[in-house]
Amino acid sequence: MYTSNKPGSIPCACTTVKKLSRILGRHYDAALSDSGLNITQLAVMRCISRRAGEPLIRVADELELEKTSLYRALNPMIRDGWVVLADGPSTGSKTAKITKKGNRLLTSAGSGWDQIQNRIISSFGSKEYAAFMQELNRLADCVEQTSESAAD
Repeated sequence: MYTSNKPGSIPCACTTVKKLSRILGRHYDAALSDSGLNITQLAVMRCISRRAGEPLIRVADELELEKTSLYRALNPMIRDGWVVLADGPSTGSKTAKITKKGNRLLTSAGSGWDQIQNRIISSFGSKEYAAFMQELNRLADCVEQTSESAAD
């Protein structure tokens, strides 16, 4: 991965992770292209499927999305009949449900996702991949803790 850092300098965590995210996103999107979904839509739909009946704010929280970003992602899925919204348990809250058409898309996208996921893990190494995922989660936790202590 190209870096514009000066020799001996510490790479910016945010820039590096965003670059990786764009690279991975392109590969996952290509693998999913036959299904008609992109990786963001797949992640949102899988999360809705796991959290059926729960307020959308919980979906947004799990995906680390602002509520407005979640709705922007949902709008084309609602328009295309993959997801439907309903009133939630509290005033002003909404829930989402995957439609039959949406479930067919999830099934269709699953094979493309499995293929790219397995290729990445195979290329990177299973143990290395598991360790990398743990370290990414640890980094996220560290950043959250740092942000919380700075706000105090």
